[in-house]
Amino acid sequence: MRILVVALAFSTTMLCPFAALSQEGDAAAGATVFKKCAVCHVADSDTNKVGPSLNHLFGRTAGTHADFSYSPAMIDAGKGGLVWDEAHLRDYLHNPRTKVKGTKMAFAGLKDDTDISNLIAYLKQYSQ
Repeated sequence: MRILVVALAFSTTMLCPFAALSQEGDAAAGATVFKKCAVCHVADSDTNKVGPSLNHLFGRTAGTHADFSYSPAMIDAGKGGLVWDEAHLRDYLHNPRTKVKGTKMAFAGLKDDTDISNLIAYLKQYSQ
């Protein structure tokens, strides 16, 4: 029994860090995923394109980036309390039209959770 407890404690200690790392994503791989977004967005500067700049996205209230004409749905989402954090962005990236009904963003979303984690890691570099 004692061996089982020691083995369980060891495996839990050793596996937990790996589980945490898998959620963090790989920013370099996220740069590749971002190429899908780069048609409409930039992350490394505060310049709007067809879509708003994603520079300093985390902690920003939805629909509030200066000098960008958001859809009424995105403005309402922000007024309703939507602030971009990892969880909200993850939901949005899965299916933007479900998360913010009426958004003018035409992108259908990302289905691969690893791609989303990598993209989030990439965007976090530009939110500090």
